[in-house]
This record gives sequence, structure tokens and C-alpha cells, in this order.
Amino acid sequence: MQRWTRPDAAGPSVPDLQGRPAPARLLASDNPAMQMPDELARMAGPLLDMLTRAGVAVTVSVAEPAGDRIVFANQGFTALTGFSAEAAVGHGRDFLLAAGADASALARLDAMVGRNGSGMADILGQRRGGTPFRNRMSVTVIRDADGAEAFRVTTHTDVAGADEATQALAAPAPAALSQEVQERLRRTQVSAAASGAWEWDIPAKTLVADERFASLYGLDTAAVAAGLPGSTFFVPIHEEDRMRMRIAVAGALQGAEVFARDFRVVVNGEVRWVSARGRTYLDADERPQRFTGVLTDISEQRKVEERLYVAQTAGGVGSFEYLCGYGTADVSGEFCRLLGLRAAQTLPVRTINSVVHPDDPAIIRNRDGQAEAGPAFHECRIKRADDGEERWLACRGEYRRGVNGAVIFVGVIYDITTIKQSEAQLRLLTEKLEEHVERRTQERDRVWNLSRDLLTMIGPDGLQKAVNPAWTALLGFEQAALVATPMEALVHPEDATALRHHHSALRQGDSAADIDIRLRGRDGAYRWVNWTAVLAEETIYGIGRDVTQRKLLEEQLRQSQKMEAVGQLTGGLAHDFNNMLTGILGGIDMARRRISQGRLGDVDRYLNAAVTSGQRAAALTHRLLAFSRRQTLNSRPLDVAALVRSMEDLLRRALGESIRSVIDLAEDLWLAVADESQLESAVLNLAINARDAMPDGGQLTITARNLHLTAADLSASDHADSGDFVEIRVDDTGVGMPPEILSRVFDPFFTTKPVGQGTGLGLSMIYGFARQSRGHVWLASTPGEGTSVRLCLPRHVGDVDQGDHAAPDEATLGTGETVLVVEDDPSVRLLVLQVLEELGYQAVETADGKEALTVLQSPRRLDLLVTDVGLPGLNGRQIAEIARQGRPDLPVLFMTGYAKEASEQGSFLDKGMELIKKPFSVNDFGRRIGLILKR
Repeated sequence: MQRWTRPDAAGPSVPDLQGRPAPARLLASDNPAMQMPDELARMAGPLLDMLTRAGVAVTVSVAEPAGDRIVFANQGFTALTGFSAEAAVGHGRDFLLAAGADASALARLDAMVGRNGSGMADILGQRRGGTPFRNRMSVTVIRDADGAEAFRVTTHTDVAGADEATQALAAPAPAALSQEVQERLRRTQVSAAASGAWEWDIPAKTLVADERFASLYGLDTAAVAAGLPGSTFFVPIHEEDRMRMRIAVAGALQGAEVFARDFRVVVNGEVRWVSARGRTYLDADERPQRFTGVLTDISEQRKVEERLYVAQTAGGVGSFEYLCGYGTADVSGEFCRLLGLRAAQTLPVRTINSVVHPDDPAIIRNRDGQAEAGPAFHECRIKRADDGEERWLACRGEYRRGVNGAVIFVGVIYDITTIKQSEAQLRLLTEKLEEHVERRTQERDRVWNLSRDLLTMIGPDGLQKAVNPAWTALLGFEQAALVATPMEALVHPEDATALRHHHSALRQGDSAADIDIRLRGRDGAYRWVNWTAVLAEETIYGIGRDVTQRKLLEEQLRQSQKMEAVGQLTGGLAHDFNNMLTGILGGIDMARRRISQGRLGDVDRYLNAAVTSGQRAAALTHRLLAFSRRQTLNSRPLDVAALVRSMEDLLRRALGESIRSVIDLAEDLWLAVADESQLESAVLNLAINARDAMPDGGQLTITARNLHLTAADLSASDHADSGDFVEIRVDDTGVGMPPEILSRVFDPFFTTKPVGQGTGLGLSMIYGFARQSRGHVWLASTPGEGTSVRLCLPRHVGDVDQGDHAAPDEATLGTGETVLVVEDDPSVRLLVLQVLEELGYQAVETADGKEALTVLQSPRRLDLLVTDVGLPGLNGRQIAEIARQGRPDLPVLFMTGYAKEASEQGSFLDKGMELIKKPFSVNDFGRRIGLILKR
């Protein structure tokens, strides 16, 4: 084994802790404290670096027959003793002994070190100048690779305060004892930078502590300063830690010199972690006399450690820290678990690396400390120590250099077995990639050539890049004739717009599926093809299937369904109209009989019955028009909340006493665009349907709120556009409907009510009214739980006309104004002319547009034009436009039973034009004439 020479001996250059060459006598700093030969730099450099950074006074010596000889001293030693490193190196440790010191103490310390490899003793020393101090010398042996002792590292600490405390033990007065002990505790706490300190008089079984100790233990400061029974030390300790602490303290009280434990205390219900560090002092007969120590609150440290433990455990990350040159490394519990080892705070490097596969790099490398500072990463296989399972680990860390050149390797390990398995599978797939590609290419070509579906590839320019042979089989064109041509050249003109739309949508990232497009064959005939297409790398890949036969079958099915619906419709119309015509014709016939018999008393009754049947027929016609979305609507801005509130009394009477009605209207409800009378009829119909669904009573709830509907919400609507709507919702707690009935509720003449109690047109009318108003209606129902109907009408945006459109109650008499009447039905024309004459107007009669134009183009004065909308030749709207060319201020009143052009009054009527729906009463007609001419 290499031994050091004396400081004045010549020798080769040796590296300092930073790896720089330096002469054996002095290093680059010319500081003898750093005078190290190669062996010490290799074996003890990291330890000395750590102790130097901590500010501890350190000397290194070698054992010789004449006694230990100091070969190294640091600046901390100079600060403590006043002796420079030059003055210390080469001397034995006894040069520090003060006069009167027990010289045999060094021999006892050496004996202890020889037995245990370490030892500690308090010896009276002297500083430069002769000042004595109590020197606590703690010695640790450093061994070489063969296990032989190489060096002894000694730390020196001034424990003068503890010596004074020993002398004070002989004082008999308790008060003086307490005061002196408190002073010693204060000095101990200051010197140790601890949180609290205690002293336990072992023979007296008395515990004395400072204020901070009392606070941590929840004790009275004055009481603990005066002295408490030694058992007080265990009272606040957590019950799970108490027995462990009793055993540890018992060992200290029996003479074990070093005491270090972490434990929990419970004070006022709060649990905190504390760290206790102390030692036992013996008398001249080596009997324990006092047990002193410091107590530190480490709760926050424990919390941080717990968080780190949870994070590492949850993430499967194990951490380690290794000081190069040492045989052990500090590790976490997760580190041990990953290696299959028992949990420990430190592990031998040899044990850590023993689980690594022989062909892979070790987890902890560069033990000689020669690695360059910076990050490090490698992967290795391990064989777990517990179950022998082979796993892959990744080791990621960083090499750092200390002040004295010591290299610290800090890092983590984590399991990457799954990643490695995936990489292996990927490599296997890569190795077989060419084989797979070749096989798949053959399969693709086989599918391409044998498929009966049309396959195409369309480039960014819209031209077909390739087509399969199925195009020739279906359309008759050769493949070469179709390549480099647009598909649109074969598409039916009516489908060209749809094709361009779907192509554009595909280019923007949307999908295209279930698209039916007609393609022209070589023979000129068109065939229906259903397409599915996707976009990939600027190329559209399309698959088309011939569905011509399916389209024919669907058309036949639609025709069959249409005829069935027409049959149902005509049957319902025949039934209801025959009943109504019976009432009309029967009433008129009975009235004629009574008039011929001179019995005039019953005439009014029969005529009223005929009128009632006629009104029912008119209502039925309106409902049919509403269902077909062909009724004439007077849509205008409508306050839905005011309308529903005005119907409260009507609804209450219609529902009866057994049904409770609840009306909940939003305060900030928007105006809707709708026909007031139609909306009122719809709400009333829904309320009556709800009443019939609650024969035993229940609750009807009508709510109204603002609602924004997206295109997805309205996907089932063919007229409503996305935007803002006003929703009127009617909920009942009735019997509900099963799915098979729910699917037919909007069919005309379909009803679940008994024969004679319903026409089956109520919900049909609401459906048509909602669609014609560009709104939507939903109906949901569950058997036994009730029904919910949601009617959504578009929101009105803009100003509201505040004009008064109310008509007078009675018809206004005319003063000879001239009215041009255009009506092709003689009976209706006769009725209109008679009404005008009776009201005092001059009527001009025409039967069609040709006759009307003759009058309009004449100089004759005209005050009003009354015309039917549906006329042969020129219709009523065209006649009005021609009339306005020569008579721009001429008022116009349109009459209509049904006209597609007049289905929406807002777009049909210009200023000065109004419309009245057939059939109308004489009084209604007269009132409208008077109101128009009055303006």
C-alpha cells in the first residue's frame, strides 16, 4: 500500500480534487491543507470535499508505530484551533493536548477505533496561544481495496459548553442547577443551530429543557425549566412510536453514547415530526450521568419527502445519489422496488450493479470520478433480485463536480420494458415490411381488378388519375378514355351541382358517404351510383356501387306509400265532408220545407245548423292547408308571452278542475315571427290533447324561453335554419304514448281517440304551421310518464309596426264609392256584388283578368279593386300589378280559398294591399271593405 512521505520529501506531481496536477509539497493554491497524494485523493477526496463544504474542522492522519501522524488539515481546522495547515502537517495528534489533559484518552480512543472502525472522545485541547478548549474528536477509518486501514479522518468540535455543564452537576442547589443547566442548553442550542435542547439528569431522573423544547412538546416553559420527571419525555410521543422511543432512550440512559431518532409528537391534536439527536456523558467510572440533546421540527421536511415518495411511486421513478469513490449510494424506496430489492436508504454499488445484464452498462458507472460533468443517459437490462424477471431500465442523470473536485452522480431510473417490447415488435414489422408491402400490393391489385364496385382516384386538379375495370363493365367506357378526364363529364346535369359541393367539402376536410349520383353510360342511359369518398394526401379515393335497381324499388315504394296516403286522406275527407254536407244540405232542405209549409218558426234553427256545418267544413279545409303548409299565414312580430297569458282563462275552462295548469314564461322572451291566430289554435289544441291524456287529472305546464338552435339540432327539419328561436313547450303528466303511436302522431286523420271524438288533424295542423313558419316541432313521450311537445318559432329581428290593425265590429256603410270586382265563380261573385250594393257601394262586375283590364285601362273612377287570387289566365296578383301601373294608389283586397302564391302574406302583399280568406261571412267582408276605404 502506498504511504505518504513527509511534507519535505520529494515526490511526483499528484492531481488535486479538480484533477489538475500539483507538486507533492503544495498544490496550485500553495495550501498544505490540500496536500494529497494520489491514493488519498482517490479514496477520501469526496468525503473531505463534503466535510469542507459543511465547515467542519478536519485532519487526516496515518497510523505509525510512534503514533498517528497528521498528513492533511483543512481551513476549518485552522479556524477552530488557530494552527495553520503547515504547522499541523507532520505532527502527531498529541500536539493539540493542553496541559493537564488526560493523555491516556487518546489511547482509549485508538482502542475504540481499532475495535469498531470509528470512535469519539472529548479531550482537553489547546488553541494556538495556549487557550484550552474541550475538543470532541470523532475518528473514522478509511480502508483500501484490500480492507486494510489506509487513513484516519478526524473531525474536531469545541464542546466547552458541555464541559461546563458536567462541572455544574456537582452543585447541590436545585435552583442553581436549573439556572446553570438552562444556560448550558442555550449554548448547546446556539452551537448546534437546533430548534430546542434538553438535558436529562440520569441519577436524579429529572428532565430540564428550553423554551423551544417546551413548545414542541406542549409543556409549560417554567415547569420544564425547573425540571420535570424523566417520564415526561414520552408523554406527547405518538402511541405508534412510543415503545420504539422508550427502547432507544433506555439504551442511551444505560450508557449508549450516540442517540439519533425521528418520531412523531401529538400536541393539541396536531401531529408533527421531530428529529432528536443527543448523547450520553459518563463520569470517571464510566457510569452514565446525563443525557443531552437537541430536538428539531422536521414536519415540513417529512411532507416534502412524502410528496416525493408519492410522486416517485405513482410515476414508477426511482432516484439515487452517488458520491464517486464510495462503495454505497443513497437510494429511494422506488429505486429498490424497481430492482426487486428490499427498501433501504443506502445500497452498496456492487449490489446495485449485480442485477444488471453482463452485456449492458452498469446503472452506476464512472466510480473513479473521472467522468466529465454534464447529463448522462443509458439503458440496460436487469434481472430482478426477487423474482428473476428480466426488465429494461432507463438511467438518466447528471454528473456534478464539487468544490474539491469530487464527482456526484445524481439521477433516476424508470422501467421502459413496455417501450422496448414495442420497439422489438416494430423492428420485427420493419424487417417484414417489404414482404407485407408486396403481399398487400398484390391483394390490392387483385381487389382493384376483380371488384364489381367502381373505384376511382381523383387528383387535386379534379381529373381522374385511375379507374378500375368495373367502369367498363357498368358504363361501357374503356379505362383509357376515363383517365385524365373529370367525372363531372359523365354526371347528370341535375346532379352536377351536388357533385361539385361534395368535392369542395372533401377538400375542406369533411367526409362524404352515401351520396347518390347519376352517371351516363356509353349508350346514353343514366345509372344511379352510390358513392363513398375520402381525401388522403390531396387525392380523393372513391368507391361507387350501382344502385339503379334499388332506386327503382324505392320509387315504387314511394308511389305505393303516396297512394296509401292519398287513400287515407281521401277516405278521411270523404267521411268528414259527407257528415258536414249532410248538415248543410239537410238544414237547407228542412228550411225550404218549413218555408213552403208556412212554418217559419223553425227556419232559423235549420239554417243555423247548416251554417255550423259549413263553418266546420271551412275549419277542416284550413287544417288540411296547414298540414300541407299551404294555408295563408299572416306572420308578423308576435309577443308570445302576452298571447299565452291572454289564453289563461280559456285554457283553465278547457282543462277543467281536475287538471292544474302552470305557466312559466321567461321575463326576457324575444318576439317571434308567426300568425297569431294559428299559434293560439296550436296552443289550444295541445292543451286539449293533454287534457284528454289525463283522464284522472294531472298537471299541464306551458313554458316559453329563448333558444339558439344549431344546424345539428335542426337536422330533421327541412325548412328551419339555424339561429335564434322562441320555444313554446307544453308538458303533461298523462298516460304517454308508445313508440309505434309516437311515430304516426303527425299523420293526417290519425287519432287514438274514439270514433267521433277527434278528426286526427290537430297535431297535423301544428306540424304544418311550424314548418310553414320556418320553425320546428318536436314531440317526445314515454308511456306512463307523460308527453312533451316543443314548438320553436323563429325570432323577430328589427322594428315592430305599432299600427292598429283592428277592424270595426260592424260593417261600414259606403257613400257611393266604386268597387271593381274580379271573380270567376258566379255564386261568389253574386254574393260579393249583393253585399256591396246593400252597403251603399257601386260595384263593377268582371269574371276574369281580360274583362278587368278593360275597366282598369278606362278613365272610369275606381276606389277599390276586389279580386280573387286564383283566376284563369291572369291571376289576381298580376291584375293588381297592372292596375298599380296606371293607378298607383288604388287599394286592393285579395280573396283566396287557396293559392300557393298567397301562402305568406308578408311577401305576397305590397303597401295598400290586404287579403281575406274564403269562406268569409258577409259582415266580415263588409267590415274589411269599410276599413280599407276609410284609410
